[in-house]
Amino acid sequence: MMTEKELVIEDIITDAMATPSPAKSMGDPGITPLSPTHILNDSEENETTRHPYVVVVAIDFGTTSSGYAYAFTKEPECIHTMRRWEGGDPGVSNQKTPTTILLTPDKKFHSFGYAARDFYHDLDPTESKQWLYLEKFKMNLHTTAELSDQAGSDFDNADVRWVITVPAIWKMPAKQFMREASYKAGLVSRDNPDQLIIALEPEAASIYCRKLRLHQMVDLGNKTALNGYSPTENVGMGMTQAKEHVRRNRQSRTFLVENVIGELWSELTEGDRYVVVDCGGGTVDLTVHQIRMPEGHLKELYKASGGPYGSLGIDYEFEKLLCKIFGQDFIDQFKIKRPAAWVDLMIAFESRKRAATPDRSNPLNINLPFSFIDYYKKFRGHSVEHALRKSNVDFVKWSSQGMLRMNPDAMNALFKPTIDHIIQHLTELFDKPEVTDIKFLFLVGGFAESPLLQQAVQKMLQGRSRIIIPHDVGLTILKGAVLFGLDPSVIKVRRSPLTYGVGVLNRFVEGKHPPEKMIVKDSTRWCTDVFDTFISADQSVALGETVKRSYTPAKPSQQVIVIHVYCSEKESVSFITDPGVRKCGTLKLDVSGTESPAARREIQTLMQFGDTEIRAMAVDVATSRSVKASIDFLSQ
Repeated sequence: MMTEKELVIEDIITDAMATPSPAKSMGDPGITPLSPTHILNDSEENETTRHPYVVVVAIDFGTTSSGYAYAFTKEPECIHTMRRWEGGDPGVSNQKTPTTILLTPDKKFHSFGYAARDFYHDLDPTESKQWLYLEKFKMNLHTTAELSDQAGSDFDNADVRWVITVPAIWKMPAKQFMREASYKAGLVSRDNPDQLIIALEPEAASIYCRKLRLHQMVDLGNKTALNGYSPTENVGMGMTQAKEHVRRNRQSRTFLVENVIGELWSELTEGDRYVVVDCGGGTVDLTVHQIRMPEGHLKELYKASGGPYGSLGIDYEFEKLLCKIFGQDFIDQFKIKRPAAWVDLMIAFESRKRAATPDRSNPLNINLPFSFIDYYKKFRGHSVEHALRKSNVDFVKWSSQGMLRMNPDAMNALFKPTIDHIIQHLTELFDKPEVTDIKFLFLVGGFAESPLLQQAVQKMLQGRSRIIIPHDVGLTILKGAVLFGLDPSVIKVRRSPLTYGVGVLNRFVEGKHPPEKMIVKDSTRWCTDVFDTFISADQSVALGETVKRSYTPAKPSQQVIVIHVYCSEKESVSFITDPGVRKCGTLKLDVSGTESPAARREIQTLMQFGDTEIRAMAVDVATSRSVKASIDFLSQ
């Protein structure tokens, strides 16, 4: 006979029962701290002790470009960045390589990055149609040869701790996809999942930014001299001077991370708050951290937020402009018939896009590929120049040198929709009660180099916070990811992005539960579809804290317990049928091979929510033997 505290898991009423554990930590129901010896010694501290990694390698898969960095554990203050890639574009840094991959006509891998793009460019237009060219996506990349050279001796993959960065707004299925892809690529083995950790991009940037010294950053709000060059009201010129200063002083691909707290860090005291705005190609992520002294650990104050407001939005606006001038039908056909030329056109636009500044007065010239001009004449029967005259787009002119001449206001207009989205999101974030008294705002990511974006953020903040931009801003996430791999415990408290729970049966209570939710089983009235909350959206969860539940197989012969996990963006959820609630994963407990003499078998399951991924651990209470537990967010 079940007690009133016992719950039956929904959808598997004949297979398993769940009993919630009493509250034990921080006043949150079902939360209990995970000690280093709790459940198979699965904490990060013990894991590191068991396997002292030789090197930490971080891979940043950007929407537009990718790269890697690494540090040896014996020299954690030295972060090495990737060798410069062959290829590259005039006026564009090639510290990373484009996230492009080229597959042969029979779908075999051919090349990646600049090599893929340049080879595809040189293909005959007819032949290129048979090849598969993929760009601006996130994928895998694996190499250890360079590491062996630097280490001075051979070592196998087991000596490497891998870190892969993902946007903070990514949900659990996307994170699991990256992990599964890493397994499939042979990066790490399923038998050693702790060898790979997922880093959230703005968190990685935050970890690096807190170690900055003044000579490693640009302070847009500081009117005093900064490291040998004077600040200027011209935002674009100030950033240009800063980048040139770094270029002259960079003598290697190795960055020294200060062991002592730097000048910027000395300005941060217990309780100080700052915002990191990670502006990439595909997304913009925002996170809010608070300093916890004396170790300098970080606490997340508000759940990570953001959206698809990266610099790709400017590319889409440019394409819309081309469609307005030359017609949607022509642009669609040109991309199909002359794909390599389309890539060339977007490369030319990328270079000019980076030259856009708030006070620019002279036009920006964008080279049109000859095949664009030629194909348009065949397609329409008249010239590109004729199309421009008839388009009524006054701010774009034709140059006899074969270029589109855009006045600065036209280029700035392409930025406006994307920047407006970012500013709106920032404004909403700063209106939150949790986001007050922000001392610094760090702008990171490749898009952070845009003077137009910098000016817009300055105008929005109106002096409420100092805006800091690290030098080599495009590598900030990579370097921070390496630091995170060296010490994954640096983020002590995170906020849950969603509410997670399972469906259960509760004793039916008149006046509390809806009549339509009542079912009768063995002469007992139950309320079905009750949402048993593991953790609520925006709830603070400390690193290592777990939610504990106990499950009992309904039949002695049962080998696997399968429990559906539900989630919602709402903080308070009553039933799994509430609007916005969806099934997002499956908790699977494999009890085969762990037979128990107990008449009523209890499997204690602990789910850890304080890390960048949700983890599950389980133990048979009667025998203290481990039970294989996993949460699957991909198979829905």
